Amino acid sequence: MKIYSKSNFKEETKDLIYFENWVKQLEKFNNRQYERYEIRTSLGKTHIWGLNTNDEKLDTLVVFPGARTTSLIWDFDKGLDNLNHKMRIFMVETNGLPNLSDGSTPDIKSLDYGLWAAEVFEKLKIETAFIAGASFGGLICMKLGIVKPEKIKATFLLNPGCLQPFSLTLKNLYYNILPLIKPNEKNVRKFLDKAVFSKPNHKLSDFSEKMLVDYEVFAISRYKDKTQKPYYMDKQLEDVKAETYLLVGDKDLLFPYQKSVDNAQRQIKTLKETKIYNNVGHGIETYDKALNYIGEKIKNYR
Repeated sequence: MKIYSKSNFKEETKDLIYFENWVKQLEKFNNRQYERYEIRTSLGKTHIWGLNTNDEKLDTLVVFPGARTTSLIWDFDKGLDNLNHKMRIFMVETNGLPNLSDGSTPDIKSLDYGLWAAEVFEKLKIETAFIAGASFGGLICMKLGIVKPEKIKATFLLNPGCLQPFSLTLKNLYYNILPLIKPNEKNVRKFLDKAVFSKPNHKLSDFSEKMLVDYEVFAISRYKDKTQKPYYMDKQLEDVKAETYLLVGDKDLLFPYQKSVDNAQRQIKTLKETKIYNNVGHGIETYDKALNYIGEKIKNYR
């Protein structure tokens, strides 16, 4: 696999200690300790967090996070409990994002991220699983659904970044660029309030919101991000062979929901169902009813 770019923390030792301390705070608040896996892939070291992974009788769910996030965001306020279905859960830290995995990435327009995801399955000894991806993670799910669909029982796309180009409306650009220009708590909170959440319906606890703000300020200011951003996969989507469910929020500024729905219905031949959530922003992986839906579909899957 050809490496396209390499991202890195500015002071790796110091910055990783900060991240590890951040994880400890989350574990303490959630009253659980995440299992840890470190595997070698074509992109170098890949880190995975786990819950219940030793119980092979359970259904398996593999999660891929959005850009500039960690997969642990899925479990803010013990959010994964909203699945209401005990599962083996593997939360993959995608290479090239600000986390414990190495920063090497392939060309995002190639199928290499799909091949990398298949390697993750192989190294974790996962024969088949349900997969879920938010934003950037949705793109990885689609790549895997092209190169190794036999590994996937069903795919759940949450406000994915692969069904249309990133929105260029002035409002979206303003709130996205603001924290990049000046990464402080005030500007990150503005971005979260306007693009990621839709209060009061879609929000986190005060503790988890502060954790997210701290992480975003850290990720923007401490990580030299050279990773390519998600793109509209267009005709590549027609090659996806895995059963797919699409979950979108109607307040997503980054990828306005209707265009994603239209393109998915037109181009993903294996699309099974679309769910539109009112008053939900881009960070739909933190929304309890979206997780309820995923858990219910997996529980009743045949």
